[in-house]
Amino acid sequence: MSLKLESVTLSVGGEPHIYQTDLSLEAGSMNILLGPTGAGKTTLMRLMAGLDKPNSGKIFWNGEDVTDREVQHRDVAMVYQQFINYPSLTVYENIASPLRIMKKSAAEIDAEVGKTAELMKLIPYLMSKPLELSGGQQQRCALARALVKGAGLVLLDEPLANLDYKLREELRCEIPKIFAQSGSIFVYATTEPEEALLLGGNTATISDGRITQFGKTAEVYHQPQNNITARIFSVPPMNFMPLSKRRDLIILGEVTKMPASDAFLTLNDGDYLAGFRANHLDLHQVKNSLKFDALLNVTEITGSETYIHMEHAGKPWVGLVHGIHDLKLGSNISVYLNPAHIYVFSKDGNLALPAQYTERVG
Repeated sequence: MSLKLESVTLSVGGEPHIYQTDLSLEAGSMNILLGPTGAGKTTLMRLMAGLDKPNSGKIFWNGEDVTDREVQHRDVAMVYQQFINYPSLTVYENIASPLRIMKKSAAEIDAEVGKTAELMKLIPYLMSKPLELSGGQQQRCALARALVKGAGLVLLDEPLANLDYKLREELRCEIPKIFAQSGSIFVYATTEPEEALLLGGNTATISDGRITQFGKTAEVYHQPQNNITARIFSVPPMNFMPLSKRRDLIILGEVTKMPASDAFLTLNDGDYLAGFRANHLDLHQVKNSLKFDALLNVTEITGSETYIHMEHAGKPWVGLVHGIHDLKLGSNISVYLNPAHIYVFSKDGNLALPAQYTERVG
């Protein structure tokens, strides 16, 4: 089982929505489309499903060209963030509807509906109508209907956004297991880097209709091949500052200097862009860290962590530090960064030097 997009493009009214895209997805794989709202995730999924036709390129399912095949003749199921159920049918009948179309026996239907409803925590609501449920329960019903179908390609467009935190976390753990066992190809769209890391599998970062990188989720996170991918796959978005290499000297920002030791020696002399993630900034000096002065704008306390919004040399930075910090807004603060956490990008945006230390994820 495989899905392949070959040089696929889509324009609407002469405006490009999807630029030339090549993508290959294999059976039993989890594939995340990660990007901001409007990046093209839903549009790309509609092309995969057959709801839209590309202007150029081909789509292959198990090696067969299905570019012009209608959605009802494809082995696909799709769930949107905006839940869609049959309001006149009970939850049981909503979940059972794909199985009835497939002409399953009553016993098979009852068994499959029961198993899927249990997974979705819907057993108490099987005889209820969708409009009698909460928004999260209605989304679970829509998700159950997609799961029970057993389609070869399952497309989920931010399907957990309306669920409560606890159930969302449970399903993030369960969904990969379900589709790995079924052998289906699973495509999951999200705007949240943390969700991509939790789901694992493969991730395609997408921006303005272009896939900027595709690979194992942890690899894409640790080794973004360009600054666009790095920005997409960081929460908060990655911080940036100018970096220059002059013989045996590295100049960061406007005034911070350090010897061009270790991996930095491999850079050619010239001007670059340095990037680092918010959680790598610190309020305290540690071994080998560099000091940067900044103007504090806003702090956000999340409980065990504090987001620090600041300006360095007129550029906005965000730090994420452990603990609760009561800092005076508008004050000058010092923040510290270990250079081992710095990514270096060339003028064209491509990765010139990966970070030398990365924490384990995925």
